[in-house]
Amino acid sequence: MPEAARRREAERRSQQNARNLSNLGTNAPAGGHSTIEVFVGNMVRGILEVIAGVRDSEQLARWMTDDVYRTLVTRMNLTTRARSARSVQVYRVRHEIRSVHLSSPREGIIEATVIVTGRMRTRAVALRLESFRRRWRITDLHLL
Repeated sequence: MPEAARRREAERRSQQNARNLSNLGTNAPAGGHSTIEVFVGNMVRGILEVIAGVRDSEQLARWMTDDVYRTLVTRMNLTTRARSARSVQVYRVRHEIRSVHLSSPREGIIEATVIVTGRMRTRAVALRLESFRRRWRITDLHLL
């Protein structure tokens, strides 16, 4: 395939993925955010609550692969041990979702970056979601 044809095909696929991504949340709530943005924001908020020790990790298990779930539980256990070693009380932090950035490298895959502000710090959370049996599952998770 000539180089120009390859570039046109890559551009066409990129435009198609952008259209698919924009159509994911056709039922936009009053705030103007797409359904997938709301889902990603709620999942990130839930993940941070699990790490903080105020939410049960099993509530999020169905939305994650086994590897991601195990990583989340491990991180939760480490933070729980660190809090008990320092005698720090568990408290509920209200996290505010500052921004959600979505991209779709392929059909059925979404990569999201979420900026979240808590009482003490601002964090970035990167997620990769893949379509699995007509629902989204987190297949990769990074907290910064």
